Amino acid sequence: MPVHIEQLGPGFAGSINGLDLRNPLSEQEIIAVHEGMDKYAVLVFKRQTITDAEQLQFSQQLGTIEHAIGTSLREPKDLRLPSTFADVSNLDKDGKPFESDDRRRLFAIGNRLWHSDSSFKVVPAKYSILHAISVPSKGGNTEFAHMPNAYDELENDIKLEINNYICQHSQMFSRQLVGFTDFTEEERTRFAPVRQCLVRQHPKTCRKSLYLSSHAGLIDGLSVPEARLLLRDLMDHATQKKFVYVHKWSEGDLVIWVNRQTMHRARPFPHDEPRDMRRTTIVGDGPTVEQVAT
Repeated sequence: MPVHIEQLGPGFAGSINGLDLRNPLSEQEIIAVHEGMDKYAVLVFKRQTITDAEQLQFSQQLGTIEHAIGTSLREPKDLRLPSTFADVSNLDKDGKPFESDDRRRLFAIGNRLWHSDSSFKVVPAKYSILHAISVPSKGGNTEFAHMPNAYDELENDIKLEINNYICQHSQMFSRQLVGFTDFTEEERTRFAPVRQCLVRQHPKTCRKSLYLSSHAGLIDGLSVPEARLLLRDLMDHATQKKFVYVHKWSEGDLVIWVNRQTMHRARPFPHDEPRDMRRTTIVGDGPTVEQVAT
C-alpha cells in the first residue's frame, strides 16, 4: 500500500496512511516520512496498536534517539520508562495520577505553555514522536503552531530586526511564567540557559521560521524588558488561530512533529485521570549557534 498523506491543518499537518509501524520500514518508506515531515511539519498516525519497543524501533529509523535525562523533576528511582522515552504522563511509578499539589505535576504544568521540545539543550530536538497509551475523558488536546507560516506573515522591518537575534532558553524561564520557582541549587545548575537562534532556516526547503518557545527568556543585546516584550509579541503573532492545528487524541494515536518548524502545547484535563503519553525524541542536526555545552 503506497504512503498517502491527507492535509489536516491550515497549511500544515497531515494524516499519514500506508505504513505498518510494527515492522521495519523500507528505505523508500523512511524517505517518504522525512519528506512528509519537511512538507507538513506534523504527521498523525491514527490508532496505532504498537508496543514501546515498536515505537522505539520506528523512531531509531528516523535518526539518533535523544535520551531523557535530567529534564524533569522525577528522581531516577521514580522513573516508569527507560531514558529512551520521555515520560510526559501525569503518572507516578505505580501508574497512579500525581496528587494536585505534587511538585512533579506542578513542574509539568509548564507543558501547557507554547514550547519547542529541548530548545533548552545546546543541540535541540529535531523530531518528537508521541504515542497515546491512555487519554482522559475530556481535554488533553495538543495544539501545534506552524512557525514558517508565522514568519512569512511578519512585517519586513520586524524580519530585518530579528533575523540575527540570539535567545537564551531555560526550563526555569518557562516554569517561572506559571509561578513555579521552587528549584534546588542542583536544578538551577542543570537548567542553566543555552543560546538559540530566533530565526532558523530549513536545510531543504530553505524556508525561514521563528524559533520560539516559552523556554526563551532573554535575547542577547537587549534589556530584559525589551526582550520579554518582543518575545511576547512574537508569541502572540505565531499562535493566531490561522497558524494552529489542534489534535484531539484517541488511544493509540502517534503524532510526529518537527520542533524547528512548530511550537506545541498541551491543554488541561482532569488531573485525577490518567493521561499516559510516551515520547521518543530525535536529536537535532547540531547547535543553532556556536556554543559550548556546560
